[in-house]
Amino acid sequence: MADLNYKDLGLKRLIMKDTFKWGDKNIEVLKYLPVEAKYDIVMITLQKAQEEGYYNPIKLDMYFHLNLIYMYTNLIFTEEDRQDEGKLFDELKSSGFLATFLQYIDKEEYEEMQEDIDNIAELSLRYRSSAGAVFNKFIDDLPANAEAAQKIVDNFEPEKYQAVIDFAKAANGGREIK
Repeated sequence: MADLNYKDLGLKRLIMKDTFKWGDKNIEVLKYLPVEAKYDIVMITLQKAQEEGYYNPIKLDMYFHLNLIYMYTNLIFTEEDRQDEGKLFDELKSSGFLATFLQYIDKEEYEEMQEDIDNIAELSLRYRSSAGAVFNKFIDDLPANAEAAQKIVDNFEPEKYQAVIDFAKAANGGREIK
């Protein structure tokens, strides 16, 4: 069998798209997105949907679908448009635009990204509750905590401490504090 250089195949990423009409506007929907863009959709969705150590399922759904529309269509959203993404999502969904858009996106790509989000979210939550994650957080926080403790030691004034003890003793009817 003869070896063949990959470059000799002449492969290029095909840019395929579908178009649907929304009112009098033509909306283009890419059929394939580069892997880096799909990675961005998944990771940004997870980042924005995270709340106090868990992933909010409502926000996962909202950000996933918004990011799909941002990346797969020819629509341009201004900073002002994206300022209230909850309102933007509600408008896209309640108007029927989201449902129409989803008819044109490649189902396999859609399902793969949704599965990736679910898998990464589960792995992330599992890792955060592991002993290794707790230990790593402790190690990461150690310098800041040590610095704060050093400041307390540096600013410690024994006479103020004694004044607090004397006050507590007096408030306790002159008896020793246990």
